[in-house]
Amino acid sequence: MNKEQIVVTSVQMRDIEGRIFAAGMPVAALMEKVAGLISNRLKSIIPKGQTVGILVGSGHNGGDALVVARELHFRGYQVWIYQPFSKLKELTSQHFQYAQSLGIPCFQKLAELPSCDFFVDGLFGFGLEREITGNIAEAINHFNDWNKPIFSIDLPSGLHTDTGEVLGTAIKATHTFCLGLWKQGLLQEQALEYIGQAELIDFDIPLADIHAVLGEVPKIKRITKTTVIQTLPLPRPPVTHKYKAGHLLLICGSRRYAGGAILTGLGARASGIGMLSIAVPESIKPLLVSHLPEALIIECPETETGAISHLQLPEKTDLSSFTAIACGPGLTKDATPIVEQVINSEVPLILDADALNILAELGTIDTLQKRKITTILTPHTGEFHRLFPDIDFQDRVKAVQTAASQTGSIVLLKGARTAISNPQGVFWINPESTPALARGGSGDVLTGLMGGILAQVANKQVNIEDVVATAAWWHSQAGILAVKERTELGVDAFNLTQYLMRVLVTI
Repeated sequence: MNKEQIVVTSVQMRDIEGRIFAAGMPVAALMEKVAGLISNRLKSIIPKGQTVGILVGSGHNGGDALVVARELHFRGYQVWIYQPFSKLKELTSQHFQYAQSLGIPCFQKLAELPSCDFFVDGLFGFGLEREITGNIAEAINHFNDWNKPIFSIDLPSGLHTDTGEVLGTAIKATHTFCLGLWKQGLLQEQALEYIGQAELIDFDIPLADIHAVLGEVPKIKRITKTTVIQTLPLPRPPVTHKYKAGHLLLICGSRRYAGGAILTGLGARASGIGMLSIAVPESIKPLLVSHLPEALIIECPETETGAISHLQLPEKTDLSSFTAIACGPGLTKDATPIVEQVINSEVPLILDADALNILAELGTIDTLQKRKITTILTPHTGEFHRLFPDIDFQDRVKAVQTAASQTGSIVLLKGARTAISNPQGVFWINPESTPALARGGSGDVLTGLMGGILAQVANKQVNIEDVVATAAWWHSQAGILAVKERTELGVDAFNLTQYLMRVLVTI
């Protein structure tokens, strides 16, 4: 099991730590180990001799911060401590007394604080559930206003461990050192402006303790390169042919939205799909041929509004001839009969964009419960609300898990932290992305890419939610790669497809 993949709630983390302490690990020894690892990271980032303000809470998070204060003091940094609480846990109190004995300046009032070059935030650790008010809230707002780098221990003080909700106010960290295992709140969208650059500080939790609490296969996981490498159809067999490398059917586009079909096709091309067929209204076939000469462009009769009126597949071909189908980008809602037809097929199916809006009108749950084969839904937030108006959206994890369970589908909710669940509640979160992808057409590219991967592995022993996770990771990594060369304003959907082909070279 890769610890970088594992995501825990506060209750799960408390249970895991409880097992470690029950087995004989002294709390003080673990605190020393964790703080030593943090101190080493800080030394590698911050030049020696700078002034460090250490923000100390009453619990063991404050104890970690005090050990960091001591270690940085011994290593030649100028250290002072802000400790505003009247009562400390016993171990934290002992470290506080020792820091004072070393002559490290300690303060309880904001007005007395000297300047500093950066802060270490150890006010609150995981498990905080009450709203921060009074002088502590005032202090947090004060430190945020200083505009100095802040390194938070475990998670920024003031964030809910599981939901990422701001409990009154919260530290806006530039770096977060997450301890042991990733906390669920750090992967929630509402937490992103507070956590800065997050990294895991692995303090060697025994896998047996993780398995004992989470089971052999954790329900909630971060997508990592490991997932991607295990899922991609690489290397290809030395003897193969195009039909063994998957045959994907895209049903997309209209006279009004021809670009959606092109972008979806380019996304599919980047996946390495063996055969690509694209069904479009007859009037836009020349456009598709010009951009995707290797694809089989299927021209279909169209309505007066330029939507596909009905599928007109090649002779001796029906929907079952394809390994997978992706449907929706650029269709318009005039293509309702087409969406109904593919939903009634027995082929693995991805529904996106207009296909999702049509599905919502047909009745999401009732319609999908009739399907007996893989269905993948890829809504953004607005489409999710249309598809599932009765699902409480406050907790994105539970919302996506509920949607998947109710429909028997795999649901991918797009966003800064794309969330994926299968019907059994196995959940993936994409830990990295870029706001550069917040542009029209980016989702079309994802649909094509995902369809291409799905078609290549549909007949293999691969979990479909892993395919969806791989597509989401690949898509976001292409955006991140493009930003390095083009800035966040320069990553249009068409150029994004070019970077897709470069991502795999980096893993």
